[in-house]
Amino acid sequence: MVTLQLSSISPTNNSLLKFCHNNAKTPKKLQISLCSSFSMSNLQHPYQNLSFSPSENQNVAAILFENGSDCKLYPLMRRRSAGAIPFGAKYRLIDVVVSNCINSNIAKIYALTQFNSTSLNSHLTRTYSNVGLGKEEFLQVIAACQSSENQSWFQGNADAVRRFLWMLEDCSATEFIILPGYHLYKMDYQDILQLHHENRADITISALRSEKKHDKGFGILKVNSENEVVELFQEETAFPLVGRVENTKDNNCTTYASMGIYVIRKDVMVNMLREELPWANHFRSEVIPGALSLGMKVQAYLFDGYWENMQSINGFYQANMESTNIRYNFCDRDYPLYTLPRRLPPTRVTDAVITDSAIGDGCILNRCRIKGSVVGVGTRIEDTAVIEDSVLMGSDIYQEDLLQSKEKKKSMIPIGIGQGSFIRKAIIDKNARIGKRVMIINKDNVQEGSRKDQEYMIRDGIVIVTRSASVPDDTIL
Repeated sequence: MVTLQLSSISPTNNSLLKFCHNNAKTPKKLQISLCSSFSMSNLQHPYQNLSFSPSENQNVAAILFENGSDCKLYPLMRRRSAGAIPFGAKYRLIDVVVSNCINSNIAKIYALTQFNSTSLNSHLTRTYSNVGLGKEEFLQVIAACQSSENQSWFQGNADAVRRFLWMLEDCSATEFIILPGYHLYKMDYQDILQLHHENRADITISALRSEKKHDKGFGILKVNSENEVVELFQEETAFPLVGRVENTKDNNCTTYASMGIYVIRKDVMVNMLREELPWANHFRSEVIPGALSLGMKVQAYLFDGYWENMQSINGFYQANMESTNIRYNFCDRDYPLYTLPRRLPPTRVTDAVITDSAIGDGCILNRCRIKGSVVGVGTRIEDTAVIEDSVLMGSDIYQEDLLQSKEKKKSMIPIGIGQGSFIRKAIIDKNARIGKRVMIINKDNVQEGSRKDQEYMIRDGIVIVTRSASVPDDTIL
């Protein structure tokens, strides 16, 4: 099976994908479907606005967080945060959570960024800040900054929210949903909000029923038979088994893995961060345990859907591999995934054999063979090259623009994959130059390693060629 990613359909700058209204099925969800790029209406009306159904859920705002420097995605995070890492041939990781917000009819979104945030801030601003949202809807990027009251950077997600309480208090939202910006999943946030309202909870935490692939950084919840959280185990303590049932005097309790997704009432958040816990830096390790100790009602929302932890190279790699076999469906009309429209030509395929792969826009694929791989935008693969079970993030520039003279062509390895090269179980970052007859196969089965010049690294047994690296002809890695 070949999965080809459709090219972006909007030719305009600083605008999101064009939208058509879909009035069918569930009225409480925002129903959006992509318009055909060949539609005459698109040609006549190049700007079509996002429209959100008026509902009580407009009183909810989302707060998105990047991850910090402790994430294990280096070297992909050498010059970018995790949310800005290219994913799935044409997207960024942050697009997943922003798309979940849009598909859940949440249009008030704050993105608090700090670590290596230049690329992430640029992507969010170019993609979502000028999409024709109404007066009450927006996505606002809030970068870490120093002030006369506080000269330090964000110390954690709770500290970041506290720094901007003056702004969040002015927002008309009565609840906030706090979201990590680097996991892969599809969730209708209206479900967790509904549970939060029905139980009149102060805080509701989304949790995974299964231990598989959970992010230990968010801890383990002990939940009673009423789905109330009674205890939160931290990463530093010995973890109980997820899904284990414990018999206590008061109730049967079960343990679940926290997803780091919190719904919190605005008045509770302000009181906790400003009055009760003015020193707290993290929701996971300080605010949530503090709320439990104060006797607040903390509810658990159990999530059964697909979810992938992006806190490691292996997790990122596996998520990309699963995107080629439709475990994460990019073609879901009810929950589309949005990203920056690019003015790129369609991918050109010349006598290539492609199976079980996702191919981005603007690629040039000559007489090569691609199997079980993700090929990012603008990738060029030359004759007889073989790509297997790999992630190619693509290129920001076309080779024709870069190499304008014969002299440059002779002295510089072109961006892309050279003739006769063989790549298996690798991640090739953007703008990498792979010469001719290069073998990237981890021939010694190394699990961890790197070169001093950091041109490539091996993490979790996966070879990573770093951004803009150059691998000479006939190299074997």
